[in-house]
Amino acid sequence: MRPDDTNRIRHMIEAAETARQFVAGRQKRDLDSDRMLLFALVRAVEIIGEAATRISPETRALAAAVPWALITAMRNRLVHAYFDIDHGILWKTVTEELPPLVLLLRKALPED
Repeated sequence: MRPDDTNRIRHMIEAAETARQFVAGRQKRDLDSDRMLLFALVRAVEIIGEAATRISPETRALAAAVPWALITAMRNRLVHAYFDIDHGILWKTVTEELPPLVLLLRKALPED
């Protein structure tokens, strides 16, 4: 695996774990009243998606279980339709979809 791909996967893991920390003890309805939480989650998911867009085709093939296209599509939606973010989808992404994604990304990392 290319060193830059390894770094990007680590960035994805870090952003996902940070997003999970942001929602600890929180409820989905908090997104309606806490703009800072909303912005923080959007930014974390954007980082995950941006890093994913830069992963080489070779690494994507090696980690085929990672839903690369869905990750980049989510990033594109957040960046280009920032004015129309569905809080429910964002909440589900962070609370339900990021934990298994982190496991897949950790498996994709080369052993040290």
